[in-house]
Amino acid sequence: MTKYARRKALVVGEATDIGLAIAKRLVEGGASVLLTARTEAERAHAVAELGSAARVVPPSAVEAALTGAPGPAGADTNDPTGLGDGPTGLGDGPTGTTRLGDGSTAPTGLVHDPTGAADPIDPTDLTGTTSPSGTTGTTGTTSPTGPTAVGLLFADAIPTARPLLPYVEDGGAVVLTAPTPCPDAVRALADELAARGIRVNAVAPGCIEAPGSGAVPLPPLGRLGAAEEVARAALFLATEATFTTGARLPVDGGLGHP
Repeated sequence: MTKYARRKALVVGEATDIGLAIAKRLVEGGASVLLTARTEAERAHAVAELGSAARVVPPSAVEAALTGAPGPAGADTNDPTGLGDGPTGLGDGPTGTTRLGDGSTAPTGLVHDPTGAADPIDPTDLTGTTSPSGTTGTTGTTSPTGPTAVGLLFADAIPTARPLLPYVEDGGAVVLTAPTPCPDAVRALADELAARGIRVNAVAPGCIEAPGSGAVPLPPLGRLGAAEEVARAALFLATEATFTTGARLPVDGGLGHP
Protein backbone atom coordinates (compact mmCIF):
# COMPACT_ATOMS: atom_id res chain seq x y z
CA MET A 1 0.00 0.00 0.00
CA THR A 2 1.37 3.43 -0.95
CA LYS A 3 -1.28 5.73 0.51
CA TYR A 4 1.38 7.84 2.25
CA ALA A 5 4.19 7.34 -0.27
CA ARG A 6 6.94 9.98 -0.12
CA ARG A 7 5.36 11.69 2.88
CA LYS A 8 7.62 12.54 5.80
CA ALA A 9 6.15 12.52 9.27
CA LEU A 10 7.29 13.37 12.78
CA VAL A 11 5.59 11.61 15.72
CA VAL A 12 6.49 12.93 19.17
CA GLY A 13 5.15 12.91 22.72
CA GLU A 14 4.41 10.78 25.73
CA ALA A 15 1.50 8.80 24.25
CA THR A 16 3.78 5.89 23.34
CA ASP A 17 1.17 3.33 22.25
CA ILE A 18 -0.79 5.85 20.20
CA GLY A 19 2.36 7.30 18.66
CA LEU A 20 3.61 3.87 17.65
CA ALA A 21 0.22 2.99 16.16
CA ILE A 22 0.28 6.19 14.08
CA ALA A 23 3.85 5.53 12.95
CA LYS A 24 3.02 1.95 12.04
CA ARG A 25 0.13 2.94 9.76
CA LEU A 26 2.26 5.63 8.13
CA VAL A 27 5.09 3.19 7.46
CA GLU A 28 2.67 0.59 6.10
CA GLY A 29 1.41 3.27 3.72
CA GLY A 30 4.88 4.09 2.42
CA ALA A 31 5.80 7.11 4.55
CA SER A 32 9.12 7.85 6.20
CA VAL A 33 8.80 8.48 9.92
CA LEU A 34 10.82 9.99 12.75
CA LEU A 35 9.41 8.75 16.06
CA THR A 36 10.40 9.55 19.63
CA ALA A 37 10.37 6.99 22.43
CA ARG A 38 11.48 7.60 26.00
CA THR A 39 13.26 4.43 27.06
CA GLU A 40 15.73 2.08 25.45
CA ALA A 41 13.20 -0.74 25.65
CA GLU A 42 10.50 1.37 23.94
CA ARG A 43 12.93 2.38 21.20
CA ALA A 44 14.02 -1.20 20.59
CA HIS A 45 10.37 -2.32 20.41
CA ALA A 46 9.50 0.50 17.99
CA VAL A 47 12.42 -0.37 15.72
CA ALA A 48 11.32 -4.00 15.62
CA GLU A 49 7.75 -2.93 14.74
CA LEU A 50 8.57 -0.27 12.15
CA GLY A 51 11.64 -1.49 10.27
CA SER A 52 13.77 0.56 7.90
CA ALA A 53 11.26 3.27 6.98
CA ALA A 54 11.44 4.82 10.44
CA ARG A 55 14.04 6.27 12.74
CA VAL A 56 13.48 6.20 16.49
CA VAL A 57 15.23 8.63 18.83
CA PRO A 58 14.89 9.91 22.40
CA PRO A 59 12.72 13.03 22.78
CA SER A 60 15.79 15.11 23.59
CA ALA A 61 17.37 14.25 20.23
CA VAL A 62 14.52 15.00 17.83
CA GLU A 63 15.72 18.44 16.67
CA ALA A 64 19.26 17.12 16.22
CA ALA A 65 17.84 14.32 14.07
CA LEU A 66 15.98 16.85 11.92
CA THR A 67 18.88 19.24 11.46
CA GLY A 68 21.88 16.94 11.56
CA ALA A 69 23.32 18.90 14.48
CA PRO A 70 25.11 17.01 17.26
CA GLY A 71 22.65 15.65 19.81
CA PRO A 72 22.69 16.71 23.46
CA ALA A 73 25.28 15.14 25.70
CA GLY A 74 24.20 11.70 26.77
CA ALA A 75 21.45 11.38 24.16
CA ASP A 76 21.72 7.83 22.90
CA THR A 77 20.44 8.15 19.35
CA ASN A 78 22.19 5.19 17.75
CA ASP A 79 22.87 2.19 19.98
CA PRO A 80 19.34 1.48 21.23
CA THR A 81 17.82 1.65 17.79
CA GLY A 82 20.51 0.62 15.36
CA LEU A 83 19.31 3.43 13.14
CA GLY A 84 21.39 5.88 11.18
CA ASP A 85 22.10 9.52 11.80
CA GLY A 86 21.49 11.27 8.47
CA PRO A 87 20.79 15.01 8.49
CA THR A 88 17.03 14.62 8.70
CA GLY A 89 16.72 11.13 10.08
CA LEU A 90 14.12 10.47 7.41
CA GLY A 91 14.73 8.21 4.45
CA ASP A 92 12.59 7.53 1.43
CA GLY A 93 10.87 4.44 2.74
CA PRO A 94 12.05 0.85 2.58
CA THR A 95 13.88 1.26 -0.73
CA GLY A 96 15.92 4.32 0.23
CA THR A 97 19.69 3.91 0.51
CA THR A 98 22.55 5.77 2.13
CA ARG A 99 26.04 5.78 0.63
CA LEU A 100 28.71 5.00 3.19
CA GLY A 101 32.25 6.27 3.37
CA ASP A 102 33.63 3.15 1.73
CA GLY A 103 31.34 3.56 -1.27
CA SER A 104 28.91 0.82 -0.26
CA THR A 105 25.21 1.37 0.29
CA ALA A 106 22.72 0.35 2.92
CA PRO A 107 19.01 1.00 3.51
CA THR A 108 18.44 4.54 4.72
CA GLY A 109 17.92 4.74 8.46
CA LEU A 110 19.49 1.33 9.21
CA VAL A 111 23.17 2.20 9.44
CA HIS A 112 25.49 4.24 11.57
CA ASP A 113 28.55 5.14 9.52
CA PRO A 114 31.55 5.12 11.88
CA THR A 115 33.57 7.15 9.38
CA GLY A 116 31.08 10.01 9.52
CA ALA A 117 31.20 10.14 5.72
CA ALA A 118 27.65 9.17 4.86
CA ASP A 119 26.12 11.40 2.22
CA PRO A 120 23.43 13.86 3.30
CA ILE A 121 19.91 13.36 2.04
CA ASP A 122 19.32 14.95 -1.34
CA PRO A 123 17.65 18.36 -0.68
CA THR A 124 15.51 17.93 -3.77
CA ASP A 125 14.06 14.65 -2.55
CA LEU A 126 11.40 15.95 -0.18
CA THR A 127 7.64 15.60 -0.10
CA GLY A 128 7.12 19.28 -0.79
CA THR A 129 8.80 22.62 -0.41
CA THR A 130 11.58 23.14 2.09
CA SER A 131 11.43 25.87 4.65
CA PRO A 132 12.98 28.99 3.12
CA SER A 133 16.30 30.06 4.52
CA GLY A 134 15.96 32.60 7.29
CA THR A 135 12.22 33.12 6.94
CA THR A 136 10.03 33.83 9.93
CA GLY A 137 6.53 32.37 10.17
CA THR A 138 3.56 33.35 12.27
CA THR A 139 4.95 31.38 15.19
CA GLY A 140 7.69 33.94 15.70
CA THR A 141 10.43 31.37 15.08
CA THR A 142 12.87 31.24 12.21
CA SER A 143 12.54 28.39 9.74
CA PRO A 144 15.69 26.28 9.40
CA THR A 145 17.79 26.14 6.27
CA GLY A 146 17.93 23.04 4.14
CA PRO A 147 16.05 19.74 3.81
CA THR A 148 14.42 19.61 7.23
CA ALA A 149 10.71 19.98 6.49
CA VAL A 150 8.15 17.33 7.37
CA GLY A 151 4.63 17.30 6.02
CA LEU A 152 2.91 15.80 9.05
CA LEU A 153 3.48 16.44 12.74
CA PHE A 154 1.76 14.35 15.42
CA ALA A 155 2.38 15.60 18.96
CA ASP A 156 0.75 14.88 22.29
CA ALA A 157 0.30 18.53 23.25
CA ILE A 158 0.85 22.09 22.05
CA PRO A 159 3.97 22.66 24.22
CA THR A 160 5.51 19.58 22.60
CA ALA A 161 4.54 20.69 19.09
CA ARG A 162 5.46 24.37 19.29
CA PRO A 163 9.29 24.08 19.10
CA LEU A 164 8.89 21.82 16.07
CA LEU A 165 6.52 24.03 14.07
CA PRO A 166 9.35 25.58 12.00
CA TYR A 167 10.08 22.10 10.66
CA VAL A 168 6.54 21.63 9.32
CA GLU A 169 6.33 22.60 5.67
CA ASP A 170 3.77 25.14 4.53
CA GLY A 171 0.56 23.32 3.62
CA GLY A 172 1.28 20.55 6.10
CA ALA A 173 -0.77 19.29 9.02
CA VAL A 174 -0.46 19.10 12.80
CA VAL A 175 -2.51 16.67 14.87
CA LEU A 176 -2.53 16.75 18.68
CA THR A 177 -3.03 13.37 20.33
CA ALA A 178 -3.35 14.01 24.09
CA PRO A 179 -6.53 12.94 25.90
CA THR A 180 -7.71 16.47 26.72
CA PRO A 181 -6.44 19.13 24.32
CA CYS A 182 -8.23 22.37 25.16
CA PRO A 183 -10.61 23.19 22.27
CA ASP A 184 -9.81 26.91 22.54
CA ALA A 185 -6.08 26.22 22.39
CA VAL A 186 -6.50 24.00 19.33
CA ARG A 187 -8.48 26.72 17.54
CA ALA A 188 -5.94 29.39 18.55
CA LEU A 189 -3.03 27.40 17.12
CA ALA A 190 -5.04 26.66 13.97
CA ASP A 191 -5.66 30.39 13.51
CA GLU A 192 -1.98 31.11 14.12
CA LEU A 193 -0.80 28.70 11.42
CA ALA A 194 -3.54 29.33 8.86
CA ALA A 195 -1.38 31.86 7.02
CA ARG A 196 1.10 29.06 6.28
CA GLY A 197 -1.67 26.74 5.09
CA ILE A 198 -0.98 24.38 8.00
CA ARG A 199 -4.08 22.66 9.39
CA VAL A 200 -4.20 21.98 13.14
CA ASN A 201 -6.62 19.47 14.62
CA ALA A 202 -6.77 17.20 17.65
CA VAL A 203 -7.99 13.79 18.68
CA ALA A 204 -9.19 13.36 22.26
CA PRO A 205 -8.72 9.70 23.22
CA GLY A 206 -10.67 8.23 26.11
CA CYS A 207 -11.34 4.73 27.42
CA ILE A 208 -8.39 3.38 25.42
CA GLU A 209 -7.09 0.00 26.49
CA ALA A 210 -3.47 0.04 27.63
CA PRO A 211 -1.20 -2.74 28.95
CA GLY A 212 -1.36 -2.92 32.73
CA SER A 213 -4.24 -0.47 33.04
CA GLY A 214 -6.90 -1.13 35.64
CA ALA A 215 -10.61 -1.49 35.12
CA VAL A 216 -12.39 1.64 33.96
CA PRO A 217 -16.09 2.34 33.32
CA LEU A 218 -17.04 1.32 29.82
CA PRO A 219 -18.33 3.99 27.41
CA PRO A 220 -21.69 3.75 25.66
CA LEU A 221 -20.20 1.53 22.94
CA GLY A 222 -19.63 -1.10 25.65
CA ARG A 223 -15.93 -1.76 25.20
CA LEU A 224 -12.52 -0.15 25.49
CA GLY A 225 -10.93 1.32 22.41
CA ALA A 226 -7.52 0.52 20.91
CA ALA A 227 -4.56 2.73 20.08
CA GLU A 228 -5.04 1.67 16.45
CA GLU A 229 -8.49 3.29 16.45
CA VAL A 230 -7.01 6.56 17.72
CA ALA A 231 -4.35 6.32 15.01
CA ARG A 232 -6.96 5.97 12.27
CA ALA A 233 -8.77 9.09 13.51
CA ALA A 234 -5.52 11.06 13.75
CA LEU A 235 -4.49 10.08 10.22
CA PHE A 236 -7.91 11.01 8.88
CA LEU A 237 -7.49 14.51 10.32
CA ALA A 238 -3.92 14.74 9.00
CA THR A 239 -4.42 13.50 5.46
CA GLU A 240 -8.10 13.26 4.52
CA ALA A 241 -9.83 16.17 6.28
CA THR A 242 -8.26 18.74 3.98
CA PHE A 243 -10.84 21.47 4.69
CA THR A 244 -10.86 21.01 8.45
CA THR A 245 -8.78 22.95 10.97
CA GLY A 246 -9.25 23.83 14.61
CA ALA A 247 -11.36 20.72 15.26
CA ARG A 248 -11.22 18.39 18.26
CA LEU A 249 -12.44 14.85 17.56
CA PRO A 250 -13.34 12.64 20.56
CA VAL A 251 -12.25 9.03 20.18
CA ASP A 252 -13.81 7.67 23.35
CA GLY A 253 -16.67 5.35 22.51
CA GLY A 254 -19.26 8.05 23.07
CA LEU A 255 -18.20 8.97 26.60
CA GLY A 256 -17.28 12.61 25.98
CA HIS A 257 -18.37 15.57 23.92
CA PRO A 258 -16.69 17.61 21.12
